[in-house]
Amino acid sequence: MNKTKRRIFTTAIKLFAEKGYESTGIEEITAVAGVAKGSLYYHFETKEELFDMLLEEGAKLLNNSIEIKSRHCENALEKLKALIMVQIKSIVKYQDFVTVIINNTIGETSRTKKCQAAVYEYVSKIKEIIDEGISEGIFYEGDSEGIAIGIFGINFSSILYRIKQESNVTAEQIYKSYIETVIRGITK
Repeated sequence: MNKTKRRIFTTAIKLFAEKGYESTGIEEITAVAGVAKGSLYYHFETKEELFDMLLEEGAKLLNNSIEIKSRHCENALEKLKALIMVQIKSIVKYQDFVTVIINNTIGETSRTKKCQAAVYEYVSKIKEIIDEGISEGIFYEGDSEGIAIGIFGINFSSILYRIKQESNVTAEQIYKSYIETVIRGITK
């Protein structure tokens, strides 16, 4: 991604997180990014296309990180721990991106459906690991999709809570606390 496109992209993420997608105009994105309107339209035909790229790039980043971290894990528990660490680091590092996605998961627009699909795709990765862990006898049997949604939700909300309460909280501190409390509940 060239410098101008990246500047537009990161500015849009920041503004979408702060003001919401609907309340952020093309003019504001270009003004804050310090680029001409034509530059934005050279890279993105519409604001929706810019949003779609944001979603696509974020999903790629998360999926690549999960693949790299879990590639050499010996069992489902290790994979789940790797996935949780990736999720925590992603939320801590990319708070604006996560805010945009979560803020756009409620509703019936094509944009909200895309965000919902991205979240469901991520939850399905957790579900696969839970199913694997149940098969391996590491995790208790149960509704693996419900467990995956619970892990996603508890992880996500506990991270946001800790970030809000402690301005200097690290991903490692959140991970340690999470592993010590939540993972114990699903492992035998």
